[in-house]
Amino acid sequence: MSNDRDNIESEASMKEVKMSESTVSLNEGVDWKEQTPNAEDIKMNPIDEVSYVYAGFWMRFWAYLADIIIVSSVNRILIYPILRLVDVPLHESSIFSTVNICTAITFYLYFVLMTLFLKQTLGKMIFGLKVVPINKERLTWDTILFREWIGRFISGSFIILYALVAFLPKKQGIHDLFADTTVIHDR
Repeated sequence: MSNDRDNIESEASMKEVKMSESTVSLNEGVDWKEQTPNAEDIKMNPIDEVSYVYAGFWMRFWAYLADIIIVSSVNRILIYPILRLVDVPLHESSIFSTVNICTAITFYLYFVLMTLFLKQTLGKMIFGLKVVPINKERLTWDTILFREWIGRFISGSFIILYALVAFLPKKQGIHDLFADTTVIHDR
C-alpha cells in the first residue's frame, strides 16, 4: 500500500515537473521587448480614451430652447434699443432688413464664439452638455464655422433633419455629421 502511495506521489510530481518544463520552454522563445509596445507606438484617439454618454434629442432640444431665449433677450436688451436710437425701423418685412441682419449676426456670433472658446453655449452649460470633436483633439475655426453656420442653415432649412439625433448611434444631427462633432453629457 505504501508503494502504491509512493508511486502515485512520484507520478504526480513528475507531471508537475513536465508541465513546468513545458511552460518554461514555451516562454523561453518569447522576446518580451517585442511584445511590449512603446508609448510612442500607441496613438490614442481622444474619443476612444473615455466612454462618453451622448446627449439625446430632448436634452439638446431643451438646451437649444434656452439658447434661443438667451439670444432673444440679448437682441431685445441690446440690439433693438441701439437700432431705435439710430432710427432704424424694427418691423420691416424684408429678409435682408437691418434688424434681421443684426439679429442673425447676434445669433451666429453667440453660437460660434461660445462653442469655439468654451465648447458649449449657455444652454448647454445649464443642461451639462458639451460639443466634442470625433476625430480631432480640439475644435477648430473651420469645424465650428461649418457646424454652427452652414450645418445649422441646412438643418434649419429642413427641420426634419434635427430628428436624426434621435436615431443615430452617436446622437449626431446633420450639422454634427458635416463637422465630425457630437454633443456629450459633461457631468
